[in-house]
Amino acid sequence: MASVTPWEIKGKIDYNKLIKEFGLKPLHNLPKQFYRHFLFRRNIIFAHRDFKRIVDAVEQKKPFAMMTGLMPSGKFHFGHKVVADQIIFYQSIGARVYIAVADIEAYNTRNKDISELHKTAINEYLTNYIALGLNIKKCDFYFQSSRSKDADKANAYYRLATMLARHATFNEFRAVYGEITIGKIMSSLLQAADMLHPQLPEFEGGPLPVVIPVGCDQDPHIRLARDISQRARFFNFMQISSTYHKFLPGLKGGKMSSSDPNSYIALTDSPEQVAIKIKKHAFSGGRGSLEEHRKKGGNPDIDVSFQLLNYGLEPNDKNLQKISDDYKSGKLLSGELKQIVIEKITKFLKEHQKKRKKAKAKLEKLDLF
Repeated sequence: MASVTPWEIKGKIDYNKLIKEFGLKPLHNLPKQFYRHFLFRRNIIFAHRDFKRIVDAVEQKKPFAMMTGLMPSGKFHFGHKVVADQIIFYQSIGARVYIAVADIEAYNTRNKDISELHKTAINEYLTNYIALGLNIKKCDFYFQSSRSKDADKANAYYRLATMLARHATFNEFRAVYGEITIGKIMSSLLQAADMLHPQLPEFEGGPLPVVIPVGCDQDPHIRLARDISQRARFFNFMQISSTYHKFLPGLKGGKMSSSDPNSYIALTDSPEQVAIKIKKHAFSGGRGSLEEHRKKGGNPDIDVSFQLLNYGLEPNDKNLQKISDDYKSGKLLSGELKQIVIEKITKFLKEHQKKRKKAKAKLEKLDLF
């Protein structure tokens, strides 16, 4: 049986069923500029809440913001890249980008070494974001533990997190977090403040559309923030929007896990490491024997190598379709498909890791923290 929660993803996910269970809406009939991005074009971003506000803002050239958070734990891998690609896309179409490092949440729930959390956030996440195309000068990147050097902004952010407590209930916290601890309550309120504070006068001047791209496992956090925001009438928040993307499966199937190096490909892995991981661990949609595969063909929908191509390693839709057709027909073998992916990842990583060095040099010149 499939399970999708903020802490566990297991089983085969039926995304149409999730849309109904979570009360989401399918995402379709978007303006052309959205379909320029493969995540929208290939229906990887598949559902939403109140996304029309964002569409209207884009079409009318009105201000809007995109907000996301990151948990600074482990290596930055291709699963994380799905969100990074969206950050960079939204920035390209005019969004004011907010990126929160959930160091308070990580400290309370995962790692008590705050300095290590900060190093991971910068060396893994921010460096990769910039190497992938993020313009850091047009982005508000911050730690929950140190919101801003501007006293007015910092005060507004922490005041909001504190005042939101009046509008939340223990039952809501139990529904999202199960066992309630003081740390989890504080983290939840800070997380809601992260999503809502771009609309404060001290940041974007007042209410404006804000989109938060997430995997559907994070929807309980979105719902909590949306519910609280509408009770906190003093702030006059515009309801936040959200989009939901399908999960890039881990190499062994299931979700990529930062705790299992053989379940993911990190953007700092060497070509040799990548080749070993793909050959040894990448789940195949091929048949049990060469004869059977030639006769019945493979299944690209469950083949991890093909999914890596689908999630951006093969940018050309026609090329991707041909690979899919050849695999289904049995013309393309699993080993050959894996070799295609190895070659494409190797090329991508060599170029990306050069960009990482330049990104590090940029960060050293910026007085961000």
